[in-house]
Amino acid sequence: MRFNLAQVFGAVAEANPDRDCIVFGDRRLTFAQTDERARRFARALHEWGLGVRRERAELAPYESGQSHLGVYLANCNEYLEAMLGAYKARVAPFNVNYRYVADELTYLLGNARAEAVMYHARFAPTLGEALRTMGADVRLIHVDDGSGHDPLPGAVRYEELLASVSDEPLDLTPSPDDLYLLYTGGTTGMPKAVLWRQHDIYLNAMGGRNFGTGEEVTSLEEIVERSRPESPGSMTVAPLMHGAAQWAAFINLCAGRPFVMPGTTTHFDPAEAWALASRERVVSMSMVGDAFGRPLLEELETGNYDLSGLLILITGGAALSAPLKKRFLELLPQLTILDAGGASESGSQMGQVSSRGQDASGRFAPNPGAVVVSEDLTRILSPGDDEIGWLAQQRLIPLGYLGDPEKTARTFPVIEGVRHSVPGDRARWHADGQIELLGRDSVTINSGGEKIFAEEVEAAILRHPAVYDVVVTSRPSVRWGNEVVAIVQLADGEAADPDAIVAEAARHIARYKLPKAIVFRDRLQRSPSGKADYRWAKDQVV
Repeated sequence: MRFNLAQVFGAVAEANPDRDCIVFGDRRLTFAQTDERARRFARALHEWGLGVRRERAELAPYESGQSHLGVYLANCNEYLEAMLGAYKARVAPFNVNYRYVADELTYLLGNARAEAVMYHARFAPTLGEALRTMGADVRLIHVDDGSGHDPLPGAVRYEELLASVSDEPLDLTPSPDDLYLLYTGGTTGMPKAVLWRQHDIYLNAMGGRNFGTGEEVTSLEEIVERSRPESPGSMTVAPLMHGAAQWAAFINLCAGRPFVMPGTTTHFDPAEAWALASRERVVSMSMVGDAFGRPLLEELETGNYDLSGLLILITGGAALSAPLKKRFLELLPQLTILDAGGASESGSQMGQVSSRGQDASGRFAPNPGAVVVSEDLTRILSPGDDEIGWLAQQRLIPLGYLGDPEKTARTFPVIEGVRHSVPGDRARWHADGQIELLGRDSVTINSGGEKIFAEEVEAAILRHPAVYDVVVTSRPSVRWGNEVVAIVQLADGEAADPDAIVAEAARHIARYKLPKAIVFRDRLQRSPSGKADYRWAKDQVV
């Protein structure tokens, strides 16, 4: 049997109607309430005329035949209701990075051909600026957040929209081929939309296979039966605008378990996170590397929380450093820490485990379908092959990138007759079957769990009139894991202080992409062809 996320959630909700589904701070919704709100939202989208335009069989891998809904929200129950409701209406929701400035948002919404955007009130000024630039006719759904911003012209308040429509199910049958659409910063400098069939992403990363054995579910009846025993909930402190947090959410929603999120979304409050984890007796917490792990650990050192029910700490999107792992295990000896490896283009690929009696080896146990392929993309390597290749994924992989046939062909090559996803991570496959991850072969910087493309930052810095040349690299950071550093060459006779350069860049890119330091050099080192020498750049800042 092939699965659709709306179909799976609906069956689980029907079987467990009175069980807690979403806990968002002090807000609590049962499975029945969540499903009803999703049905109402689906009907509203459908009555607006959003849905399927062309079926999958008529389309190329890089094409979408569905309406697209931008989800421009911080973590909240409405985020998950929007995804579920869209899936019920056969609309493809996509994640919007709420840190984007108007220029970036304009590009994203245009690239996605968004027909509707659901946004938190606090983002109204940025969205309004982007929409004025686009001049597009987009349906707008305004979600109140206490910020005091009024709805944009033509926008409808979300709660009023739900109240205005019936909760009767739509006379639609969602398809396993309907899209799960996920934007990733990637390594191309601009965000790309990865197109997954819902069946494939469900089995790969959203709970459709057993975590320990890799065995895949085969029927709705099996899913429902597995959901019947009541289990503790899981919690995330990571933003739902990233794939890993969405996967964590749907693993729980599709298994009949509560999904818990802190109620404060303007900043990360580790004390609130631990208090909520204690109150809800969550069994697991997911986060993104040291950027979340360090403040959580600092609060844990000084606070007094009953976390005896917390058994698993999951980090995805960025690694948790060894000293932090060690201290977590000293303070919470019952913990197992899981480093989850994967990408938007490959799903959940591998993991490494640390516990009180087992240190992390630095190597990962591959999930089903994870392999290493040769550097020239012609061979599938075997465990024990000494050569360094590319981490790849087989079988349950995306269709391609929206609107980009060339990059689709490059990232999803056919090797030995099998289609693979090869996002760009170097790896070595050891004889014991473990995979050693050697890092992205590009200049993408991972800072606090965010992917930052060096050339995009360089382009923003070059907007300053005094800047003649710039190379952007990174250096280790206690707080962020890595931090962005710009090496700048000023034009002859020009002067500029670092704050002015950063201020100009801030007009063009999101704040988290801005360099934490500017290093001035008389001349930058480049290759004869004009390419930046990133190895030289790294030596200047480390």
